[in-house]
Order: sequence, then structure tokens, then C-alpha cells
Amino acid sequence: MASAATFLLIIAAAAWTSLTDAAPSPPPFVPPPPCAPPQSAVAFLRARCATTLYAVACYESLLPYACIFQTSHVKLARAAGDVNAAWLRSISKRVKELVARGAAGGGGTAGGAKSAALRDCASTVSSAAGLAKQSAAELAKLDVAGTTAGRSQVRWAISNAQTWLSASMTNEATCADGLADTGAAASSPVAREVMVAVVGTKELTSNTLALVRGIPVPP
Repeated sequence: MASAATFLLIIAAAAWTSLTDAAPSPPPFVPPPPCAPPQSAVAFLRARCATTLYAVACYESLLPYACIFQTSHVKLARAAGDVNAAWLRSISKRVKELVARGAAGGGGTAGGAKSAALRDCASTVSSAAGLAKQSAAELAKLDVAGTTAGRSQVRWAISNAQTWLSASMTNEATCADGLADTGAAASSPVAREVMVAVVGTKELTSNTLALVRGIPVPP
């Protein structure tokens, strides 16, 4: 079973192509180029991650992008949003593959409930991935606007991103609760794999939401 830390490494690499507008873009799953971020960027990341519920996951998942966001609240939130969206896309793809293989395991009524929970999870995680993508796109638009973004545009972007991230967290919780309530996570290695991934992404989504809330609004 893959650990949450392993998923973080994979998804952080996959998210790189979403975090840079440079051309040509690196191929998928290539991590950011080696970078020695300035201490100001590292200190900024530590301070911002300290405002989240899962500071360690926040710091470890976003440190590879410190040279990109430096000390920008918007760029940091965008990095978190892109990593979160990439994580969810990966989980959604994995769960769909498991459902297609009928990999929930077990026969009888209990086995049927576990299979149903995994199918429901595939649907809710797919929805969560779509919501995370919308949030990441909103943060990307705000990032591109840069210093030209006015108060109303910043407030609108923050509100939209918060709405979509909150809805994404609800779907993630629905998936996790379904796997727990049917006993699938306790008895099925497949369900446990999905549970580990979903728990990891719930942390990232929560952290992204906190970082979005921390974006300063112009006077």
C-alpha cells in the first residue's frame, strides 16, 4: 500500500506543469528543476503553513515550488491549489481503475456494500477533482492579473475558490466516511489504499483553503 508521503512526491512532480507558464513545458511527472530558494521564501512558507491545520504536509508539499512563489500569497495559494488538484485527479483515476477491475473484494452482502462504497467513492472523488480544478483555475487567473487585480476581483476570486474547495472537502469526507462505515477500509487492502490517499488529499484541501483565506485584499 502506498503511503501518503509517497503520493505527495508523485503528485508534487505531476503538478509542476500546472505551476509554470514557461515554454516549452517539461513533460509530465518531471519535478521542478533543482532550486535553492532564498531564506525569505522558506521563512514565508513556514509562516504561512503555520496557519494551516496540517503544517508539515503543507511545508513538504510546497517547498519544491518556493522559487516560484517566493513571498507571494497569491502564487503560494496557486501552488497549493495546483498540487491539490493534481492529487485529486490522480486519486480519481486510480479509484476508477479499481472499480473497473471489481477490486473491492469480498462476496455476499458485506462484499456488495464494500463494492458499492468504492463505486460511490469514485463518483465523489471525481466531483472533488472537478471542484479543485475550478478553484485552481480561479487562483491562476488571480495570479496572472498580478498587481492589476482590484479589491473586487481579489474578493471574488477568494470567494469562488473557497466555495469550490469547501465543496471538494465535503465530497472527500463522503468518500472516506463511506469506506469507514461499511468496514471496507478495515478489511480491504484496496479500500485502505484509497482511504490513505483520500485522507492525504483532505489535508491538502484544508491547507489550500487556509492559504486562500490568507490572501490579502487590497484596500
